[in-house]
Amino acid sequence: MVDVAQATILQASPDESRAARRNMITRALVRNVTTESGPSDALFHFEQEMADQYARNRISFSPIVLALILVLAVMMGFIGNPLWAAVWGAGVLALHLAATVVCRRYAALAPNQRSLVDWKNRFVVVEALYGLGWAVFPFLFPMAAPAETLIGLDVVRFATVIVFMSLSALVAAPLPAASVASTLPIAIGLGAAHMVSPSLIDMMVAFCALGAEAMLLYLTGQLNEQYAQSLVLRAEKDAVLAELEQGKAVSDEARRRAEAANMAKSQFLATMSHELRTPLNAILGFSEVMRNEMLGPIENDAYKDYLNDIYNSGQHLLKLINEILDLSRIEAGKRELREELLSLVSIAQDAKGLLDLKARQKNIKVSEAFEEHMPKIVVDEQAIRQVTLNLLANALKFTPAGGEVALKVGRTEGGGQYISVRDNGPGIPADELPIVLSAFGQSSISIKNAEQGTGLGIPIVQALIHLHGGQFVLRSKVGIGTEAIAILPAKRVVSAFTDDNRTWALMRARKPAQLRKAS
Repeated sequence: MVDVAQATILQASPDESRAARRNMITRALVRNVTTESGPSDALFHFEQEMADQYARNRISFSPIVLALILVLAVMMGFIGNPLWAAVWGAGVLALHLAATVVCRRYAALAPNQRSLVDWKNRFVVVEALYGLGWAVFPFLFPMAAPAETLIGLDVVRFATVIVFMSLSALVAAPLPAASVASTLPIAIGLGAAHMVSPSLIDMMVAFCALGAEAMLLYLTGQLNEQYAQSLVLRAEKDAVLAELEQGKAVSDEARRRAEAANMAKSQFLATMSHELRTPLNAILGFSEVMRNEMLGPIENDAYKDYLNDIYNSGQHLLKLINEILDLSRIEAGKRELREELLSLVSIAQDAKGLLDLKARQKNIKVSEAFEEHMPKIVVDEQAIRQVTLNLLANALKFTPAGGEVALKVGRTEGGGQYISVRDNGPGIPADELPIVLSAFGQSSISIKNAEQGTGLGIPIVQALIHLHGGQFVLRSKVGIGTEAIAILPAKRVVSAFTDDNRTWALMRARKPAQLRKAS
């Protein structure tokens, strides 16, 4: 049945609502044409499950019914004719065991070995014989006794019959025909026993017995519909789970292929970057020699301009190749951290010093705010220096002349350390932040108002910080400016005092596992 539902799902269009798809699954499972059909209409399509449920009920209730028969047979032996009580008990017990054996044989067969129509007929016949055996029970009570005794026996007889009818209806509820066959004979038998010497009370009891039978059959029908509805819902749930499992399998396969493709891309870029740098270095070297006229003067000024263009374009291309190489090495997992015990403030000061000339050329003020007594931290110096330089270079690139860039280094609330670079440039729209954080991504305002770059600076910063186990935060408001924050985790902060590399070497010797975990 799940296969049918699955086929229906695959044929459904993507824009169908969830409710419509669930209705399609249900209709496919019950093989019903109309959508307003009730659970009773679906019964025909769940006959196998209903028969299985009946067999399970009969087997599970077998010990209870067996004990009830033995108790009643012994009781009837004391208050009635012992011989007839023994005969009745032996006969009903044999019918009960026969019904249980039939159900066990049915349960032992594989589904493809069962002829459902034949087995249902057997169940109905067994229940009918079983019900006829119980129909004799009301006649085992003595007919002649004092009035008070007869009233008490009538109450016991009526209560016993109602209990058995309820139990039989519950057991045979999955098969309505079997339920009727097992309960109707005893109801008729109880009514007939009271009509032997009819009185007003006897007639009322007989009608009550038939009324109880009608009520039980109605309740059995409701219970049968509940069985059908539960089967429909269970089959629908199985179909939905199968759909989800197939979707998960497809998603996992797509993710695996995407990861493999991304890895292949990174490896290809890393390989090609290495191959491209070799001839590019020759181009840059020869163009530098020619531009400086080291082998003789160049009389044509146009040639000099061409050489300058070649050299500048080569430098730009070399920078692009280096950035691609850095990013691809990180993505391919080939970028290893060379960790040292360093001061984050010192790295930030060095990076600021390297870009001071560029800041003065654009008339941009670079302010610094370094927290005092910063403890040393375990980082890759080259990577953190590259992070700081990229953030400062981006800020200087997008800050207009006369603007200001603020460089901050401090502690986080969790005990880590951070580097923050804030500018008062044009800013980045909120919906373009994910673009800026992706490789080769640039915001529209940045492209219009500043010199264009490769779009790899921020992704490289983000990748290097993540490689250290930290976080990268980019905040921006259009017309106000942008702030980039590189956060390093607290586990990389070694001590709260300044020390030399011997401390780092001693700690590395004592706690290599912890330091390796930090990396």
